[in-house]
Amino acid sequence: MSAPAPRKILHIDMDAFFASVEQRDAPALQRQPVAVGHGAARGVVAAASYEARAFGVRSAMASTTALALCPRLIFVRPRFEVYRAVSRQIHAIFADYADLIEPLSLDEAYLDITGNRRGLTSASATAREIRARIFAETGLTASAGVSYNKLLAKLASDHRKPNGQFVIPPEAGADFVAGLPVGRFHGVGPVTAARMRSLGLLTGADLRARDLPWLTAHFGKAGAWYYALARGEDDRPVRSDRTRKSSGSETTFARDLTANEDIEAGVLAMAEDVWAWCARSRAFGRTVTVKVKFADFRIVTRRRTVAREIADPDALRSLSLGLVRALFPVSQGVRLVGVTVSGFEPARTAPPPAQLALDLSRPSGPSRAPSDFQAASAA
Repeated sequence: MSAPAPRKILHIDMDAFFASVEQRDAPALQRQPVAVGHGAARGVVAAASYEARAFGVRSAMASTTALALCPRLIFVRPRFEVYRAVSRQIHAIFADYADLIEPLSLDEAYLDITGNRRGLTSASATAREIRARIFAETGLTASAGVSYNKLLAKLASDHRKPNGQFVIPPEAGADFVAGLPVGRFHGVGPVTAARMRSLGLLTGADLRARDLPWLTAHFGKAGAWYYALARGEDDRPVRSDRTRKSSGSETTFARDLTANEDIEAGVLAMAEDVWAWCARSRAFGRTVTVKVKFADFRIVTRRRTVAREIADPDALRSLSLGLVRALFPVSQGVRLVGVTVSGFEPARTAPPPAQLALDLSRPSGPSRAPSDFQAASAA
């Protein structure tokens, strides 16, 4: 029997979404370094325009740090109701091309277009048409990754940002992964990446050189995932009913903190980061957890559950501060703080899935003509 035809997966990611919406709606902000967030002393950056990113400004960065990097930085207060409205426009476009849509946030999603609902000549042509429609209907640009699984589609969408797309066909997947640093891979966070580097694993090629027993011995159950991704393999389906149980953010400080106001500022920054995700994803929980790691690596957590969903950033900030203040005064330095929101209500975001088969073939570079991922027939 012949092997099943590879899937066609798109990862669509809006370019600097929050900041781009603000630049679109205020012409004076166009081509200016813009940060969405509160520019107060304890504020953080929720999103940054590409002009601001050129100075090193990034999301979740403290406002004071961002202004030190870019003194001309313009702060704009977030308008989440506007971002949600634009997101609904974008997801309505996605629904014209795929039955299987997995939203990751307000501004990005996976689409399984194996069924070729529109009868277009290739997966690349589908991605181009989606991006063109997004621009025509919202005035915003998006980038796209086209591949045969989710891992590679997401890597591909980053490869030609902003306002571009890139194709990784089946025969090129393993070689593409081989040249990437291990920190680029899904499921490899900063701590794991550092551990891999200490073992001499710097790139995908280094990972691929290790067999499964060796990876399992060093990384446990995750070893099987690292073994597969080093070969460009990812069997995860695009799931329209994907739910998330929690969202958290934590940071390790360059020096241990002892002053209450410094510890509070760190907690507020993490709360802002978590709120940005909640607002993008339209997911609001009822439980807040604050985590503190002390200089001796002792970890303490404090948790509170409230009667209603935490649906505004001020409530999250207040709850987070109340939890960390319960630990004051600290007897030793604090090296890490984190904030997590949990207790989300599950919600279906698309109709039940239905998958169709469609052949795909031929390698491609970025934005090639319809020959890449060529359709054998129109569904």
